[in-house]
Amino acid sequence: MSTAAPDLKKLAFRFVLIIGIVNLFADMTYEGGRAIGGPFLGALGAGAAVVGLVAGLGELMGYGLRSVFGYLADKTHRYWTLIFIGYAINLLAVPALALAGNWPVAAALLIAERTGRAIRKPSAETMLSYAGKSLGQGWVFGLNEALDQAGAAIGPLIAALGLYFQHRYQFAFGLLLVPALLCLGALTAARIRYPRPHELEGRAPQPLRTKGFSTSYWIYLAAAALIAAGFADFSLIAFHFRQASTVPQDVIPVYYSVAMVTSALAALLIGRLLDSGGLRVLIAAFLAPVFSAPLVFFGGAAAALVGMVLWGVGIAAQDAGLKAVLAGFVPRERRGAAFGVFDTGFGIAWFLGSVAMGFLYEHSIFMVVVLSMVLQLASFPLLFLAKRPPSQQFGRKFVI
Repeated sequence: MSTAAPDLKKLAFRFVLIIGIVNLFADMTYEGGRAIGGPFLGALGAGAAVVGLVAGLGELMGYGLRSVFGYLADKTHRYWTLIFIGYAINLLAVPALALAGNWPVAAALLIAERTGRAIRKPSAETMLSYAGKSLGQGWVFGLNEALDQAGAAIGPLIAALGLYFQHRYQFAFGLLLVPALLCLGALTAARIRYPRPHELEGRAPQPLRTKGFSTSYWIYLAAAALIAAGFADFSLIAFHFRQASTVPQDVIPVYYSVAMVTSALAALLIGRLLDSGGLRVLIAAFLAPVFSAPLVFFGGAAAALVGMVLWGVGIAAQDAGLKAVLAGFVPRERRGAAFGVFDTGFGIAWFLGSVAMGFLYEHSIFMVVVLSMVLQLASFPLLFLAKRPPSQQFGRKFVI
Protein backbone atom coordinates (compact mmCIF):
# COMPACT_ATOMS: atom_id res chain seq x y z
CA MET A 1 0.00 0.00 0.00
CA SER A 2 1.60 3.25 -1.12
CA THR A 3 1.51 6.11 1.37
CA ALA A 4 2.97 8.97 -0.67
CA ALA A 5 1.69 12.28 0.70
CA PRO A 6 -0.38 13.38 -2.35
CA ASP A 7 -2.23 10.06 -2.39
CA LEU A 8 -2.75 9.64 1.35
CA LYS A 9 -6.17 11.28 1.52
CA LYS A 10 -7.42 9.29 -1.46
CA LEU A 11 -6.14 6.03 0.04
CA ALA A 12 -7.73 6.88 3.38
CA PHE A 13 -11.11 7.51 1.75
CA ARG A 14 -10.95 4.25 -0.18
CA PHE A 15 -10.07 2.37 2.97
CA VAL A 16 -12.98 3.88 4.89
CA LEU A 17 -15.26 3.08 1.96
CA ILE A 18 -14.29 -0.59 1.70
CA ILE A 19 -14.55 -1.08 5.48
CA GLY A 20 -17.93 0.63 5.25
CA ILE A 21 -19.01 -1.90 2.62
CA VAL A 22 -17.86 -4.71 4.91
CA ASN A 23 -19.96 -3.23 7.70
CA LEU A 24 -22.91 -2.71 5.38
CA PHE A 25 -23.13 -6.47 4.78
CA ALA A 26 -22.36 -7.18 8.42
CA ASP A 27 -25.19 -4.97 9.63
CA MET A 28 -27.55 -6.49 7.10
CA THR A 29 -26.86 -9.80 8.82
CA TYR A 30 -26.86 -9.12 12.53
CA GLU A 31 -29.27 -6.19 12.57
CA GLY A 32 -31.68 -8.28 10.51
CA GLY A 33 -31.43 -10.89 13.23
CA ARG A 34 -31.67 -8.31 15.99
CA ALA A 35 -34.89 -6.92 14.53
CA ILE A 36 -36.69 -10.22 15.18
CA GLY A 37 -34.59 -11.59 18.06
CA GLY A 38 -36.88 -10.31 20.84
CA PRO A 39 -40.15 -11.58 19.30
CA PHE A 40 -38.39 -14.86 18.43
CA LEU A 41 -37.46 -15.39 22.07
CA GLY A 42 -41.04 -14.58 23.01
CA ALA A 43 -42.38 -17.09 20.48
CA LEU A 44 -40.11 -19.75 22.05
CA GLY A 45 -41.62 -19.06 25.48
CA ALA A 46 -39.32 -16.44 27.01
CA GLY A 47 -40.84 -13.64 29.12
CA ALA A 48 -39.98 -9.91 29.25
CA ALA A 49 -37.46 -10.42 32.05
CA VAL A 50 -35.64 -13.07 30.01
CA VAL A 51 -35.67 -10.88 26.89
CA GLY A 52 -34.23 -7.96 28.88
CA LEU A 53 -31.64 -10.21 30.51
CA VAL A 54 -30.53 -11.75 27.19
CA ALA A 55 -30.35 -8.34 25.51
CA GLY A 56 -28.39 -6.89 28.42
CA LEU A 57 -26.06 -9.86 28.74
CA GLY A 58 -25.43 -9.81 25.00
CA GLU A 59 -24.46 -6.15 25.14
CA LEU A 60 -22.37 -6.80 28.26
CA MET A 61 -20.39 -9.43 26.37
CA GLY A 62 -20.38 -7.35 23.20
CA TYR A 63 -18.97 -4.31 24.97
CA GLY A 64 -17.37 -5.73 28.11
CA LEU A 65 -14.84 -7.93 26.34
CA ARG A 66 -13.65 -5.08 24.14
CA SER A 67 -11.23 -3.88 26.80
CA VAL A 68 -9.49 -7.27 26.59
CA PHE A 69 -9.36 -7.35 22.81
CA GLY A 70 -8.53 -3.64 22.57
CA TYR A 71 -5.49 -4.17 24.80
CA LEU A 72 -4.58 -7.29 22.81
CA ALA A 73 -4.81 -5.36 19.55
CA ASP A 74 -2.51 -2.58 20.81
CA LYS A 75 -0.09 -5.12 22.27
CA THR A 76 0.21 -7.44 19.26
CA HIS A 77 -0.85 -5.16 16.36
CA ARG A 78 -2.65 -8.21 14.90
CA TYR A 79 -5.65 -6.13 13.98
CA TRP A 80 -6.65 -8.13 10.92
CA THR A 81 -6.47 -11.48 12.74
CA LEU A 82 -8.82 -10.27 15.46
CA ILE A 83 -11.12 -8.72 12.90
CA PHE A 84 -11.48 -11.94 10.90
CA ILE A 85 -12.15 -14.06 14.00
CA GLY A 86 -14.68 -11.55 15.30
CA TYR A 87 -16.60 -11.16 12.06
CA ALA A 88 -16.84 -14.94 11.57
CA ILE A 89 -18.43 -15.46 15.00
CA ASN A 90 -20.49 -12.27 14.78
CA LEU A 91 -22.05 -13.17 11.44
CA LEU A 92 -22.43 -16.93 11.40
CA ALA A 93 -24.28 -17.01 14.74
CA VAL A 94 -27.23 -15.23 13.11
CA PRO A 95 -28.23 -17.76 10.41
CA ALA A 96 -27.53 -20.49 13.00
CA LEU A 97 -30.60 -19.20 14.86
CA ALA A 98 -32.65 -20.99 12.20
CA LEU A 99 -31.64 -24.22 13.97
CA ALA A 100 -32.57 -23.07 17.48
CA GLY A 101 -35.48 -25.10 18.87
CA ASN A 102 -35.79 -23.47 22.31
CA TRP A 103 -35.10 -20.10 23.87
CA PRO A 104 -31.91 -21.06 25.80
CA VAL A 105 -30.22 -22.11 22.54
CA ALA A 106 -31.47 -18.98 20.79
CA ALA A 107 -30.25 -16.85 23.70
CA ALA A 108 -26.79 -18.45 23.54
CA LEU A 109 -26.52 -17.68 19.82
CA LEU A 110 -27.68 -14.09 20.30
CA ILE A 111 -25.01 -13.63 22.97
CA ALA A 112 -22.38 -15.30 20.75
CA GLU A 113 -23.19 -12.83 17.99
CA ARG A 114 -22.50 -9.93 20.35
CA THR A 115 -19.30 -11.60 21.58
CA GLY A 116 -17.95 -11.82 18.04
CA ARG A 117 -18.57 -8.12 17.66
CA ALA A 118 -16.52 -7.51 20.81
CA ILE A 119 -13.55 -9.34 19.33
CA ARG A 120 -13.34 -7.32 16.15
CA LYS A 121 -14.68 -3.88 17.11
CA PRO A 122 -11.65 -2.25 18.84
CA SER A 123 -9.33 -3.30 16.00
CA ALA A 124 -11.74 -2.01 13.36
CA GLU A 125 -12.23 1.32 15.16
CA THR A 126 -8.49 1.75 15.64
CA MET A 127 -7.84 1.18 11.94
CA LEU A 128 -10.58 3.60 10.98
CA SER A 129 -9.10 6.25 13.28
CA TYR A 130 -5.88 6.12 11.24
CA ALA A 131 -7.80 7.53 8.29
CA GLY A 132 -9.12 10.36 10.47
CA LYS A 133 -5.85 12.30 10.40
CA SER A 134 -6.34 13.28 6.77
CA LEU A 135 -10.14 13.10 6.48
CA GLY A 136 -11.31 14.25 9.94
CA GLN A 137 -12.42 11.85 12.67
CA GLY A 138 -16.05 12.96 12.56
CA TRP A 139 -16.33 12.40 8.83
CA VAL A 140 -14.59 9.00 8.98
CA PHE A 141 -16.79 7.61 11.74
CA GLY A 142 -19.88 9.31 10.33
CA LEU A 143 -19.39 7.84 6.84
CA ASN A 144 -18.66 4.40 8.24
CA GLU A 145 -21.73 4.57 10.48
CA ALA A 146 -23.90 5.69 7.56
CA LEU A 147 -22.89 2.61 5.57
CA ASP A 148 -23.36 0.50 8.71
CA GLN A 149 -26.88 1.74 9.11
CA ALA A 150 -27.70 1.42 5.42
CA GLY A 151 -27.09 -2.28 5.90
CA ALA A 152 -28.99 -2.17 9.18
CA ALA A 153 -31.97 -0.77 7.29
CA ILE A 154 -31.88 -3.48 4.61
CA GLY A 155 -31.37 -6.42 7.00
CA PRO A 156 -34.67 -6.02 8.87
CA LEU A 157 -36.48 -5.76 5.53
CA ILE A 158 -34.99 -9.11 4.52
CA ALA A 159 -36.21 -10.54 7.81
CA ALA A 160 -39.65 -8.97 7.29
CA LEU A 161 -39.92 -10.49 3.81
CA GLY A 162 -38.97 -13.88 5.22
CA LEU A 163 -41.73 -13.60 7.80
CA TYR A 164 -44.23 -12.33 5.25
CA PHE A 165 -43.73 -15.18 2.79
CA GLN A 166 -43.10 -18.09 5.16
CA HIS A 167 -44.40 -16.86 8.56
CA ARG A 168 -41.48 -18.63 10.19
CA TYR A 169 -38.61 -17.00 12.06
CA GLN A 170 -36.29 -19.86 11.04
CA PHE A 171 -36.70 -19.03 7.35
CA ALA A 172 -35.98 -15.34 8.00
CA PHE A 173 -32.79 -16.17 9.90
CA GLY A 174 -31.69 -18.54 7.13
CA LEU A 175 -31.95 -15.79 4.51
CA LEU A 176 -29.37 -13.77 6.43
CA LEU A 177 -26.64 -16.25 5.53
CA VAL A 178 -26.32 -14.51 2.15
CA PRO A 179 -25.15 -11.07 3.43
CA ALA A 180 -22.96 -12.87 6.00
CA LEU A 181 -20.99 -14.57 3.24
CA LEU A 182 -20.82 -11.36 1.19
CA CYS A 183 -19.37 -9.56 4.22
CA LEU A 184 -16.62 -12.14 4.70
CA GLY A 185 -15.77 -11.88 1.00
CA ALA A 186 -15.52 -8.08 1.15
CA LEU A 187 -13.40 -8.34 4.30
CA THR A 188 -10.95 -10.61 2.51
CA ALA A 189 -10.67 -8.08 -0.31
CA ALA A 190 -10.02 -5.29 2.22
CA ARG A 191 -7.25 -7.32 3.86
CA ILE A 192 -5.54 -7.93 0.53
CA ARG A 193 -5.79 -4.30 -0.57
CA TYR A 194 -4.85 -2.65 2.77
CA PRO A 195 -2.57 -4.98 4.75
CA ARG A 196 -1.04 -2.10 6.80
CA PRO A 197 -3.73 0.54 7.46
CA HIS A 198 -1.55 2.26 10.10
CA GLU A 199 0.38 3.76 7.18
CA LEU A 200 -2.61 6.01 6.53
CA GLU A 201 -1.33 8.10 9.45
CA GLY A 202 2.17 8.07 8.05
CA ARG A 203 3.77 6.26 10.99
CA ALA A 204 4.57 2.70 12.03
CA PRO A 205 2.70 1.16 15.00
CA GLN A 206 4.07 2.42 18.33
CA PRO A 207 4.76 0.29 21.45
CA LEU A 208 1.88 0.12 23.91
CA ARG A 209 2.24 2.62 26.75
CA THR A 210 1.07 1.79 30.24
CA LYS A 211 0.17 5.36 31.20
CA GLY A 212 -3.45 5.79 32.30
CA PHE A 213 -6.12 7.90 30.65
CA SER A 214 -6.96 11.52 31.40
CA THR A 215 -9.65 12.77 33.78
CA SER A 216 -11.61 14.03 30.78
CA TYR A 217 -11.64 10.52 29.36
CA TRP A 218 -13.21 9.10 32.53
CA ILE A 219 -15.80 11.88 32.78
CA TYR A 220 -16.70 11.25 29.15
CA LEU A 221 -17.00 7.53 29.84
CA ALA A 222 -19.30 8.18 32.81
CA ALA A 223 -21.56 10.29 30.60
CA ALA A 224 -21.66 7.56 27.95
CA ALA A 225 -22.49 4.95 30.62
CA LEU A 226 -25.58 6.92 31.68
CA ILE A 227 -26.67 7.16 28.05
CA ALA A 228 -26.21 3.42 27.61
CA ALA A 229 -28.10 2.51 30.79
CA GLY A 230 -31.03 4.69 29.77
CA PHE A 231 -31.26 3.57 26.17
CA ALA A 232 -33.99 0.92 25.72
CA ASP A 233 -32.76 -2.07 23.71
CA PHE A 234 -34.77 -2.86 20.60
CA SER A 235 -35.32 -6.43 21.81
CA LEU A 236 -37.48 -5.05 24.62
CA ILE A 237 -39.14 -2.50 22.34
CA ALA A 238 -40.00 -5.21 19.79
CA PHE A 239 -41.23 -7.47 22.62
CA HIS A 240 -43.53 -4.63 23.74
CA PHE A 241 -44.83 -4.09 20.20
CA ARG A 242 -45.75 -7.78 20.04
CA GLN A 243 -47.22 -8.00 23.55
CA ALA A 244 -49.25 -4.79 23.28
CA SER A 245 -50.24 -5.44 19.64
CA THR A 246 -49.06 -1.91 18.87
CA VAL A 247 -47.40 -3.03 15.64
CA PRO A 248 -48.24 -6.18 13.61
CA GLN A 249 -45.59 -8.91 13.93
CA ASP A 250 -44.59 -8.77 10.26
CA VAL A 251 -44.18 -4.97 10.43
CA ILE A 252 -41.93 -4.84 13.51
CA PRO A 253 -38.75 -5.32 11.43
CA VAL A 254 -39.92 -2.48 9.14
CA TYR A 255 -40.05 -0.12 12.13
CA TYR A 256 -36.50 -1.13 12.96
CA SER A 257 -35.50 -0.51 9.35
CA VAL A 258 -36.95 3.01 9.53
CA ALA A 259 -34.82 3.65 12.61
CA MET A 260 -31.73 2.44 10.78
CA VAL A 261 -32.39 4.66 7.74
CA THR A 262 -32.74 7.59 10.13
CA SER A 263 -29.51 6.57 11.84
CA ALA A 264 -27.63 6.40 8.52
CA LEU A 265 -28.68 9.91 7.53
CA ALA A 266 -28.11 11.29 11.02
CA ALA A 267 -24.63 9.73 11.16
CA LEU A 268 -23.54 11.61 8.04
CA LEU A 269 -24.83 14.90 9.42
CA ILE A 270 -23.43 14.36 12.92
CA GLY A 271 -20.07 13.25 11.52
CA ARG A 272 -19.75 16.32 9.34
CA LEU A 273 -20.73 18.74 12.08
CA LEU A 274 -18.55 17.13 14.74
CA ASP A 275 -15.31 18.15 13.05
CA SER A 276 -16.22 21.82 13.55
CA GLY A 277 -18.72 21.76 16.42
CA GLY A 278 -17.36 19.00 18.69
CA LEU A 279 -19.20 18.13 21.89
CA ARG A 280 -21.85 20.78 21.34
CA VAL A 281 -23.08 18.82 18.32
CA LEU A 282 -22.96 15.56 20.26
CA ILE A 283 -24.99 16.98 23.14
CA ALA A 284 -27.63 18.30 20.74
CA ALA A 285 -27.81 14.91 19.02
CA PHE A 286 -28.50 13.13 22.32
CA LEU A 287 -31.53 15.31 23.07
CA ALA A 288 -33.71 13.52 20.50
CA PRO A 289 -33.53 9.93 21.85
CA VAL A 290 -34.52 11.08 25.36
CA PHE A 291 -38.09 11.32 24.08
CA SER A 292 -38.16 8.01 22.20
CA ALA A 293 -39.13 5.89 25.23
CA PRO A 294 -42.52 7.53 25.98
CA LEU A 295 -43.43 7.39 22.31
CA VAL A 296 -42.60 3.70 21.76
CA PHE A 297 -43.99 2.44 25.08
CA PHE A 298 -47.07 4.67 25.46
CA GLY A 299 -48.06 5.56 21.91
CA GLY A 300 -49.95 3.83 19.15
CA ALA A 301 -48.49 2.77 15.82
CA ALA A 302 -47.89 6.33 14.54
CA ALA A 303 -46.32 7.59 17.77
CA ALA A 304 -44.18 4.45 17.99
CA LEU A 305 -42.88 5.15 14.48
CA VAL A 306 -41.84 8.67 15.50
CA GLY A 307 -40.22 7.17 18.58
CA MET A 308 -38.21 4.79 16.43
CA VAL A 309 -36.99 7.71 14.31
CA LEU A 310 -35.71 9.45 17.46
CA TRP A 311 -34.26 6.13 18.63
CA GLY A 312 -32.35 5.93 15.33
CA VAL A 313 -30.83 9.37 15.92
CA GLY A 314 -29.61 8.07 19.27
CA ILE A 315 -27.93 5.09 17.65
CA ALA A 316 -26.12 7.41 15.22
CA ALA A 317 -24.98 9.67 18.05
CA GLN A 318 -23.65 6.67 19.98
CA ASP A 319 -21.86 4.85 17.17
CA ALA A 320 -20.62 7.79 15.10
CA GLY A 321 -20.44 10.67 17.56
CA LEU A 322 -19.14 9.10 20.75
CA LYS A 323 -16.24 7.29 19.05
CA ALA A 324 -15.23 10.22 16.85
CA VAL A 325 -14.88 12.51 19.87
CA LEU A 326 -13.26 9.75 21.94
CA ALA A 327 -10.42 9.42 19.44
CA GLY A 328 -9.30 12.90 20.44
CA PHE A 329 -8.91 12.05 24.13
CA VAL A 330 -6.10 9.51 23.73
CA PRO A 331 -2.79 9.19 21.83
CA ARG A 332 -2.63 7.05 18.71
CA GLU A 333 -0.82 4.11 20.28
CA ARG A 334 -3.46 3.82 23.03
CA ARG A 335 -6.59 3.96 20.91
CA GLY A 336 -7.29 0.23 20.82
CA ALA A 337 -7.16 0.00 24.60
CA ALA A 338 -9.07 3.29 24.99
CA PHE A 339 -11.87 2.13 22.69
CA GLY A 340 -11.93 -1.21 24.49
CA VAL A 341 -12.12 0.20 28.03
CA PHE A 342 -14.72 2.73 26.91
CA ASP A 343 -16.86 -0.01 25.38
CA THR A 344 -16.52 -2.15 28.50
CA GLY A 345 -17.96 0.63 30.65
CA PHE A 346 -20.63 1.31 28.04
CA GLY A 347 -21.56 -2.37 27.89
CA ILE A 348 -21.77 -2.86 31.65
CA ALA A 349 -24.09 0.14 31.86
CA TRP A 350 -26.19 -1.17 28.95
CA PHE A 351 -26.46 -4.55 30.68
CA LEU A 352 -27.59 -3.07 33.99
CA GLY A 353 -30.06 -0.77 32.27
CA SER A 354 -31.50 -3.54 30.09
CA VAL A 355 -31.93 -5.93 33.02
CA ALA A 356 -33.60 -3.21 35.10
CA MET A 357 -35.96 -2.30 32.27
CA GLY A 358 -36.82 -5.93 31.60
CA PHE A 359 -37.82 -6.52 35.21
CA LEU A 360 -39.59 -3.16 35.52
CA TYR A 361 -41.58 -3.87 32.35
CA GLU A 362 -43.37 -6.76 34.07
CA HIS A 363 -44.51 -4.43 36.87
CA SER A 364 -44.76 -0.92 35.43
CA ILE A 365 -44.16 0.30 31.90
CA PHE A 366 -44.39 3.84 33.28
CA MET A 367 -41.29 3.21 35.42
CA VAL A 368 -39.42 1.89 32.37
CA VAL A 369 -40.01 5.20 30.63
CA VAL A 370 -39.07 7.25 33.71
CA LEU A 371 -35.84 5.31 34.19
CA SER A 372 -34.90 5.71 30.53
CA MET A 373 -35.43 9.47 30.47
CA VAL A 374 -33.84 10.24 33.84
CA LEU A 375 -30.64 8.32 33.09
CA GLN A 376 -30.17 9.90 29.67
CA LEU A 377 -30.80 13.42 30.98
CA ALA A 378 -28.30 12.81 33.79
CA SER A 379 -25.54 12.40 31.18
CA PHE A 380 -25.70 16.00 29.97
CA PRO A 381 -23.90 17.70 32.90
CA LEU A 382 -21.03 15.21 32.51
CA LEU A 383 -20.80 15.84 28.77
CA PHE A 384 -20.47 19.56 29.52
CA LEU A 385 -17.74 18.80 32.07
CA ALA A 386 -15.65 16.79 29.62
CA LYS A 387 -12.78 18.99 28.48
CA ARG A 388 -11.71 19.60 24.91
CA PRO A 389 -9.44 16.85 23.56
CA PRO A 390 -6.03 17.98 22.21
CA SER A 391 -6.65 19.21 18.68
CA GLN A 392 -2.99 18.79 17.69
CA GLN A 393 -3.51 15.08 17.10
CA PHE A 394 -5.89 15.59 14.21
CA GLY A 395 -6.29 17.28 10.90
CA ARG A 396 -9.33 19.18 12.26
CA LYS A 397 -10.29 20.53 15.64
CA PHE A 398 -12.84 19.37 18.16
CA VAL A 399 -14.17 22.26 20.20
CA ILE A 400 -16.80 22.83 22.87
